[in-house]
Amino acid sequence: MHTPLAKTAHTLTSKRGSWLVLGGIVVLVALIFGLLSGAGEDRANESAPADSESTQAQKILDEFPEADKQSVMVVTSNEDGSELSADDQADLKKLGTSLGESVGDESTETVTGPILSDDKQAALLMVPITVGLTNSETAETVDDLRTAIADDPTASGLTGDGMSLLVTGGPAIGADIASAFDGADFTLLIVTIVIVALLLIITYRSPILWLLPLIVIGTADGLASTVTAAVGDGLDLQFDPGIISVLVFGAGANYALLFISRYREELRRFADHRTALAEAWTHTATTILASNLTVVLSLLSLVFAIIPGTRGLGITAAVGLLISAAAVLFALPPVLAICGKKMFWPFIPKAEDTVTEPSPENTTTTTEAAKPSIWRIIATRVVRKPGLHLGAGIVILGVMATGFIGSSIGLDQTEKFRVQSESAQGLDVLADHFPPGESQPIWIVADTDHADDVVDSVSDMDGVVRASAIEDTNVDGTSVTKIMVTGEFEPDSAKGLDLVEDIRADVHAIDGANAQVGGAAATELDARDGNQTDFFTIVPMVLAISFIILLGILRAPIAAFTLLLVNVVSSAAAIGLGAFLSRSIFGQSALDAQVPILAFLFLVALGIDYSIFLAHRAKKESVLHGGRQGMIEAVAHTGGVITSAGIVLAGVFAALGMLPLMVLGQLGLIVGVGVLVDTIIVRTVIVPSIFGLVGDRMWWPNKSITHFHETAETGAVDGTIAGSAEHDAHSTHLLAEKEYADSGSHHGKH
Repeated sequence: MHTPLAKTAHTLTSKRGSWLVLGGIVVLVALIFGLLSGAGEDRANESAPADSESTQAQKILDEFPEADKQSVMVVTSNEDGSELSADDQADLKKLGTSLGESVGDESTETVTGPILSDDKQAALLMVPITVGLTNSETAETVDDLRTAIADDPTASGLTGDGMSLLVTGGPAIGADIASAFDGADFTLLIVTIVIVALLLIITYRSPILWLLPLIVIGTADGLASTVTAAVGDGLDLQFDPGIISVLVFGAGANYALLFISRYREELRRFADHRTALAEAWTHTATTILASNLTVVLSLLSLVFAIIPGTRGLGITAAVGLLISAAAVLFALPPVLAICGKKMFWPFIPKAEDTVTEPSPENTTTTTEAAKPSIWRIIATRVVRKPGLHLGAGIVILGVMATGFIGSSIGLDQTEKFRVQSESAQGLDVLADHFPPGESQPIWIVADTDHADDVVDSVSDMDGVVRASAIEDTNVDGTSVTKIMVTGEFEPDSAKGLDLVEDIRADVHAIDGANAQVGGAAATELDARDGNQTDFFTIVPMVLAISFIILLGILRAPIAAFTLLLVNVVSSAAAIGLGAFLSRSIFGQSALDAQVPILAFLFLVALGIDYSIFLAHRAKKESVLHGGRQGMIEAVAHTGGVITSAGIVLAGVFAALGMLPLMVLGQLGLIVGVGVLVDTIIVRTVIVPSIFGLVGDRMWWPNKSITHFHETAETGAVDGTIAGSAEHDAHSTHLLAEKEYADSGSHHGKH
């Protein structure tokens, strides 16, 4: 027991050490839960960068008297499309009076309307409400308004006669987003647990074993939820806890699959399960740490993001993944050591010719370990004809990438809901009968001395229905005027966003006005620009981090660069395929502005995970067999676990489709499909074919591989399938000797 890894493995798996470690972990987790309980306060959701014009304008708007008083609209129309009669309008006036008395707003404002549309087929009631600091707080007020409408006898009479009454407008949209998540995180957790449980049962083929990693990972998820909530409170971060949960479960299940797969392999060499467990931990801990470090550092690069939600997600997700890796590395081994290998029932691995010590002199193996696998057959055929298979793989990725054709970036308000909300339906009705800009006006703040110039200039612009000064106030010793602008176009449409840019160019040219343009459309414009900036800032950092980690592990620049390049191409193709599927499944021709950066980050970082799993084994095997045969051996030994891990991760990300927002559904779809493509096509076909073409030179400057005799390697490739059983037996123990020499491990009996 010479190395720190070997000593740690012994502590985690020995009879006494496993109980002590597990007990210490239980106490530590209980303390953290106790100390951090109650963390996770609601925070305002800011979608635009903090220094953007819309955010700065909103800060000034918040300084106006009764800035927390905003109006929502009750949009009314007959379902048969007929005009509203005089009686209908009278009843709506009566309803407005009733709502003014019942919604509980303390301001002196009253409900205005009905405001009849030009076609007389729809009307608006403008209802002033007090908005909360967060959408969740506003949702309570909006729910009270909807309840008041449902309980009002006048409203019941109108709806009974075929009239729709829909509450919409800016505050209602935000409230519906918040309300849509009521119970959604719990549903996501249950669905995620069921998916992971089913896939673990299928993978392990045991009615018992799957429970152990699931319990450990589930506890890690609860701990991560508590810790990230506290981190969010301390650093004032915005993030989606649902994504954190998916990452913790997905990554944790992947790490557990890798570790338990190696444990099962070692049980065929050692009769004592603790010795086998210690060997498995020693040889997988560095791989798990490296893969975890890749994703964590990639996520931490998001601290440089300017979109608040993206930045917050990066920090909290990194914390969650560290907890996930720690759970698998330090909590799962003691649990497995205590439970013993009977947990594999009914397929308990047996060592027919066993060894009791991890010594290089032991070179026997089992018949079971030497059985040829489908992965060996596939890898041999790919490496034997690498050009053909590489070409086929490139064609597949190329076809996937064509999904970008016809796609755009950015969803409007009605498209952001996976399931249509009442406010979104109201916006549709509003757009059919009123200027679409009525729902979410553009706001301008300007120095009062030049406010009239701003109003006059904006009023003359194409696309503007009206512009009017609303009120004045004093902000930091300067008199400022609030100006409301109603546009002709839907606020989040291309024309609506172009109008915001035109208005900004116009008012910024008015000398001395110091005008700033805000509102929902301006915020959306700034959010899209911010996400684009983040993409071009973060992507190079993620690629650099991934390359440095690959280079540090493989010590082979050609191999590291090749794997990174394949990852980037695969990720881009997956986003293209995801865009096509989003059009087919969700009926959306556009991706949410935040999807490209998050999807690319997750696909590259998680793809590097699988690259590390495969390439780390390939390097060791290549020392013994040469580059081409080494890749065959690596695929033969890791193909099953990588594919299983990919299916688990894809299933977990697919669970994001349970959440109500389109951004999460699109993200889950793209990452899930991308992971499957990465594990089934990229790691099984494309990467082995490239290594087959390049051969030993892929591992330059490693002389122990690059000087390998080429003819011996070729002969091994040609005879791989026919002699796979004998070859596996010899390969397993040559590799065991190599790993023993590298680690210096000698555990002794536990």
